[in-house]
Amino acid sequence: MPTFLREVHMKRHNLLDILFRNVTRLSAFAVLMLLVAIIVSLIIGSLPSIKTFGFRFLTSAEWNPVTDEFGALVPIVGTLVTSAIALLIAIPVSFGIALFLTELSPRWLRRPLGIAIELLAGIPSIIYGMWGLFVFAPLFADYVQPWLIEKLGPLPIFGPLFQGIPMGIGVLTAGIILAIMVIPFIASVMRDVFEVVPTLLKESAYGLGATTWEVMWHVVLPYTKIGVAGGIMLGLGRALGETMAVTFVIGNAHKLSASLLMPGNSISSALANEFNEAVGELYTSALVELGLILFLITFIVLSLARYMLYMLTKREGSTT
Repeated sequence: MPTFLREVHMKRHNLLDILFRNVTRLSAFAVLMLLVAIIVSLIIGSLPSIKTFGFRFLTSAEWNPVTDEFGALVPIVGTLVTSAIALLIAIPVSFGIALFLTELSPRWLRRPLGIAIELLAGIPSIIYGMWGLFVFAPLFADYVQPWLIEKLGPLPIFGPLFQGIPMGIGVLTAGIILAIMVIPFIASVMRDVFEVVPTLLKESAYGLGATTWEVMWHVVLPYTKIGVAGGIMLGLGRALGETMAVTFVIGNAHKLSASLLMPGNSISSALANEFNEAVGELYTSALVELGLILFLITFIVLSLARYMLYMLTKREGSTT
């Protein structure tokens, strides 16, 4: 190849390389600027509410649009409790599904089950909400809630969590529906990361006499902890921000109750129900501040999860 053609070729590749670096850098900064723009817009929109209520907005359970008295305590508690219930149910179930698909399921059954899980992940949330309201809630009120009230209600410590009237809808119902919604996401991620574990590691553990549970607990989970944590965080983010399904079954009541069977509210549900009907600057600003609080809750929870995972990895490195 002549020298001048080689120089033209090199210049062309250098220009493409510079263009590629700038495009990727611009994409990264665009995401960051979009995040900053969302935060700034939420802060500006919530300034009237922040100036009027201050810190009292976070500790007050009052929500009265007639008197312009607003407090975010009920939606905050509802969001955290329903998400916690969803994860308490979804994590062990998702782990069991992923364990079955990767270690115990017959080969002919793995693909149909995997496709079924992926289809569940693609169902719109409003379908889950309608199913929860018209199918699950009546069955839950007729068969499950009376048993919970009778057997668990009289207990001294956990009893107040299961007292009340069996209505079907409520905080516990919303948490269960959220669990059903996030199980496909967590289970799919767990299955994918379990499948990347080298076969040699598992066969070595089996050769030493380990059971399937010991292989999963001592070999597979430590090898895939980052991916598993990512799947759980994906499910948590879905649970924290879910709107329509929770709106159908949580009861949408701005009342703080110790019982999980009573109606409650969440931040996303309050926004979906009341934003179109908000009249007045203060009412709208209070709803925008709820959105800001939801953003901060999600950011704090995900940051703490990443920090805990980092500390776990660092501790393992120091003990090796």
